Amino acid sequence: MDYLRWTIQWATQAQRTLSDNGSFFLNIGGSPSHPLLPHEVLLALRGLFVLQNTIHWIKAITVKTRSGEEISAGHFKPINSKRYLNNCHEYVFHLTKHGTKKIDRLGVGVAYADKSNIARWGHTKGRDKRCRGNNWYIPYQTIQSRDAQRPHPATFPPELPEMCIRLHGWRSNLVMLDPFLGIGHSALAAKKTGIREFWGFEIEQDYFALAEEKLGVREVRHSAA
Repeated sequence: MDYLRWTIQWATQAQRTLSDNGSFFLNIGGSPSHPLLPHEVLLALRGLFVLQNTIHWIKAITVKTRSGEEISAGHFKPINSKRYLNNCHEYVFHLTKHGTKKIDRLGVGVAYADKSNIARWGHTKGRDKRCRGNNWYIPYQTIQSRDAQRPHPATFPPELPEMCIRLHGWRSNLVMLDPFLGIGHSALAAKKTGIREFWGFEIEQDYFALAEEKLGVREVRHSAA
């Protein structure tokens, strides 16, 4: 398939530039008519990367509390279908060169719901924080105008790459690259978390201009596509 051949081409360059101890976070979602797309892409990359973690980015969810109350939260995008469920999540595949990258699990940790676990488990060392797991609930922020604020059809909240940075393990000399910059949400995450050096590539000038605006960048080096 053409899109798989194209994926291997750009992913080969991503693998070439990735350090041996680096992380490559690939956010990809399927569609009701093509649900196997994320897995097809992942299988195509087996010769380049090792799948170290599979993260589920949850956009909307309904949970029932212990008292029986149902709580719905998040960004719910309805579809008019008699065949398919609403798709409320996407994948974030954590890919590395060797599958041995040490991560900062508590960098994206959460507090214990049952505080007695803090003393019960020795590995807590008295800290009220545990591994979040691989289900990350991150809703979109409310916006006034999709065309002006979020025109890209496949964007994600800046909080998603922020959590990926923290999971990888922040350090002062981190360098980050996004081969598909879009409207700059990964760059916003890099700026917020204090990434030393960020590189992004985008061929759509309108998206790039919006990324500049979001970042407050006045002078950016442009390259011909």
